[in-house]
Amino acid sequence: MKNLIFKTNINCGGCVAKVTPFLNEEFQAGNWEVDFLNPSKILQVKGESILATEVEAVVMEAGFKAEFIREESV
Repeated sequence: MKNLIFKTNINCGGCVAKVTPFLNEEFQAGNWEVDFLNPSKILQVKGESILATEVEAVVMEAGFKAEFIREESV
């Protein structure tokens, strides 16, 4: 499994609430998390066959930006 890490502009709990339905639909609840207390507003998405461009598109559809930082093996 891989863990994709992104810098975002998801700034608060309200922003997380707005993006949640989009991320849950595409990646399932429990496979992603946002650390909006981190200065880079880090989004992590875990999965087997996810692409960084796919995550960026879903976040953009929700009205936010995501910039791919790196991929880690989990």
